[in-house]
Amino acid sequence: MVVVKNEVIKNDQEIAVMREAGRINARVLKEVKALIEPGITTKALDESAEEIIRSYGAIPTFKGYPGPYPFPATLTVSLNEEMVHGIPSGRTLKEGDIVSVDCGTTYKGFIGDSAFTAGVGEISLEANRLIQVTRESLYKGIEQMRAGNHVGDVSAAIQAYVEGNGFHVPRKYTGHGVGSKMHEPPQVPNFGVPGKGLQLKEGMTIAIEPMVLVGTPKTKVLSDKWTVISEDRSLTAHYEHTIAVTDKEPVILTRL
Repeated sequence: MVVVKNEVIKNDQEIAVMREAGRINARVLKEVKALIEPGITTKALDESAEEIIRSYGAIPTFKGYPGPYPFPATLTVSLNEEMVHGIPSGRTLKEGDIVSVDCGTTYKGFIGDSAFTAGVGEISLEANRLIQVTRESLYKGIEQMRAGNHVGDVSAAIQAYVEGNGFHVPRKYTGHGVGSKMHEPPQVPNFGVPGKGLQLKEGMTIAIEPMVLVGTPKTKVLSDKWTVISEDRSLTAHYEHTIAVTDKEPVILTRL
């Protein structure tokens, strides 16, 4: 691993370990997604995730993560207007909710970080479209994750797709480098200008994570000091993958 200003370059061996961390994370999210139904608690989802991670000899990255106070759970589970960082609890999922689940797994010192949003039972047409646009915007960003491109190319691709579909991206929350630390340089906003920002290089590993809001780009933090919601309490969605920049196609590290 080579660290210089605003970038962290991994070697092939380190990226291979990150791929294993990512695969474990993908298995966790697959199992958690299968549990999502009306009546289950967000805490039950969290407990299942931690059990799976530890069964692989890995560590829940988020648990104890520094912040206003150490994050108390393995997952962030955010419902409806909650965009990110929701704390699992005894709340039950209800028919028509949408739920965003984010997970990080540390394996042999390296991290895989990914997220998805899913409907609970039957959801509205608007909620379904929001989820689809958010997911597709992730892949628009990933397509730009090529050596020689710039952070602004990734950011602009996400923004153009989201706003072209009538939704909004927040200004305060971003994607980020990830590796032996949860948050490494560079930051990758979900808005930007093509050709601007840090140039992407082979060996960079970055978590791309579009967060999308129905009403406005404005957000606020709840009194628990972690949960971020849309200011107007409109629906939100969130998708994320950890990507490696290579000399060829971008490689998604957080899938099976």
